[in-house]
Amino acid sequence: MFYGLASGRVKIPGVVIEHVMADIQTLNERALQAELEVTAISAHALAHVGGKYWIMRTGASMGEGYGPIIVSQKLSRPAELVGKRIGTPGKWTTANLLLKIFHPEVQNVDMPFDHIIAAVQAGEVDAGLLIHEGQINYQQFGLHKLVDYGEIWRAHSGGLPLPLGLDVVRRDLGEEMARRLSQGLRDSIAYGYQHQEEAIPYALQFGRGIDEKLGEKFVKMYVNEVTIDMGERGQRALALLYDLADQRKLIPTKPEVVLY
Repeated sequence: MFYGLASGRVKIPGVVIEHVMADIQTLNERALQAELEVTAISAHALAHVGGKYWIMRTGASMGEGYGPIIVSQKLSRPAELVGKRIGTPGKWTTANLLLKIFHPEVQNVDMPFDHIIAAVQAGEVDAGLLIHEGQINYQQFGLHKLVDYGEIWRAHSGGLPLPLGLDVVRRDLGEEMARRLSQGLRDSIAYGYQHQEEAIPYALQFGRGIDEKLGEKFVKMYVNEVTIDMGERGQRALALLYDLADQRKLIPTKPEVVLY
């Protein structure tokens, strides 16, 4: 998504971009402190930042039938998850929110997302909630899938995309700058989408050891038309997620789903 800006192929006149690379839980925690002017953030975390950011209409990670999954080595059916210890990838991730919405009867064990597979293999937890590349390479580690939140969400929402990550802009920058930054990011995503032969190798530098084939598969799962502009479908999906969370008292406030 950021290849156009990172490579200098796309520029925002009068704006200097400093790229900050970090895992999503770290970015969520920094967003809670409003440290970054523009940041990726979990859709879940946005409900906890106290209205400090606006949602950008571009840059969202939304799964069209894809989403976080629960895997195990020893459990064989979803019903066996009741009361079990589940390795989870961070308190503020949307994956963790989905777990609380649809499987509230489990015991959450928070840990870095890239430790979860090893924890399941070692028997430290009964199952693991996987995000990122773990969703596509878990079988290499002798694990099998019990739950697919992409499938659950598609059935529950009537076919809406599953909102996982957002790009947001800090409100103190003002509406004009927010729209300029959003347009610049949109141009960057469009450039990467149109020049995948350049953008995917760049993205694989941050892919934590996955090969080109799996990396390309993962990128195409979550960089799609909704990423360029989430539009009305994306807005409805976000609103539904926050409604479900609010009904279960899992978030302090429902964020206003207004796009910039």
